Amino acid sequence: MKRYILGAGAVVFVLTACGPDVASDSGDGALSAPDADSPSGEITIWDRSGDLYDVFDAAIDEFNHKYPDIVVHHEAVDIDAKLSNTLITGADVPDGVFLDDAKVAGFAEHLHDLSGVLEPYLDDIAGQKIDVNTVDGQIYGVPWDLNPGLLFYRADILDQLGIDPSSIETYDDLYDAAQQVKDANPDAAPIHLEQDAFLSQLWLEMFASQLGTSLADENGELRLDSPEYRQVLEWLDQVNKAGLGARGEYLGPADLATLENGEQVFVPWAIWWDFAPQQLLPETSGKWRAMPLPAWDEGGARSGAMGGSSFVIPNDAENAELAWLFYEFLVFDSVGYEAVYGPNDVYPGGLNTSVPSYAPAADPDRPLFEPLDALGGQDLWPVAIEAGNEIPGGTPIPRWWAGAVEYLGNNLQRMFDGDLTPDEVIRRSTEEIQTNLVDRQ
Repeated sequence: MKRYILGAGAVVFVLTACGPDVASDSGDGALSAPDADSPSGEITIWDRSGDLYDVFDAAIDEFNHKYPDIVVHHEAVDIDAKLSNTLITGADVPDGVFLDDAKVAGFAEHLHDLSGVLEPYLDDIAGQKIDVNTVDGQIYGVPWDLNPGLLFYRADILDQLGIDPSSIETYDDLYDAAQQVKDANPDAAPIHLEQDAFLSQLWLEMFASQLGTSLADENGELRLDSPEYRQVLEWLDQVNKAGLGARGEYLGPADLATLENGEQVFVPWAIWWDFAPQQLLPETSGKWRAMPLPAWDEGGARSGAMGGSSFVIPNDAENAELAWLFYEFLVFDSVGYEAVYGPNDVYPGGLNTSVPSYAPAADPDRPLFEPLDALGGQDLWPVAIEAGNEIPGGTPIPRWWAGAVEYLGNNLQRMFDGDLTPDEVIRRSTEEIQTNLVDRQ
């Protein structure tokens, strides 16, 4: 399985088929918070190496101001390579792990049920994050970030053409705006169309999320054959056939070239795309802006989820209750989430590639990160918070999701090649996923 490093501070998405399906066995270890006045002990916390590891590591000093007798052993680990075998063997199990939302359901039988300790916070956590962490009515992840979809656009080009971004309220409006760009520049292919099979399936799920659906329902049953997926695929097919789409792999050389030269003007993607103008687009940095995604239908949701991560606590953790205190501090304590998202040594302007899933931390009037020079000084915080609030609820992601890329992700690319119609993508992918993945569990 490929690994995708999705920008500085963004989530690393590596989906693997492991563990039970969402409606299968689940862990039975309901966790309780420690009742000691001065809890003490040692915990081992696994995070991935990189910028987020450094951000979380820097927050440990603040945690120890509150809990001076808890020693945190913070380890940079290849979680995708080590976690599954570690949980199965029960040897050297960490007390807490940073984990993709897409994997929580698959590991549920090895994880503590966190429903009890999360109960005081549930009303203030984004519903989509609770949903993706819930298996058979039990919650197995401490929800961390939201990754709302946004529409990034070249403000300078729209200004030159007299296109008001606020007029782009639906995907039909986006299509019309792209046609205006192409009429002015025949070489333009204004809308990004993802060429990588894995990321294109994740991208498709963002669009479907706006319509309140996903590849599987809460019981892990396939639901691709639906009016919602048909609507999305038909629009993408129309964009492609009209020559309005720039087909390229996410931030690959060809993609970057069309972004820089003005041929690609609109990028509907998760918030973590803002890494591109900050680090990879020196010629056009400062010319990009962000706004909520268009709605599929007038008055519909203006964002969908594209990825996300949470914190989990294994059943065999030696000091699970202390690990909960660490995650409670990072996610729900103002000192903790300000240390993570606010200006720090790693991100002097604050971590801006996601937003918190906890409402008090996601106050639109109290930004945790600063305006972005790469977006022309735009204050992305209220835009992203509004988009996060627009995300409909979700469902646990089934263990076969990654395997579906061989079928749905590839068939989507075949549609862009002109070999399949939207209906054929749905029919073939449904048959292949059901036969080769769902029925074989």
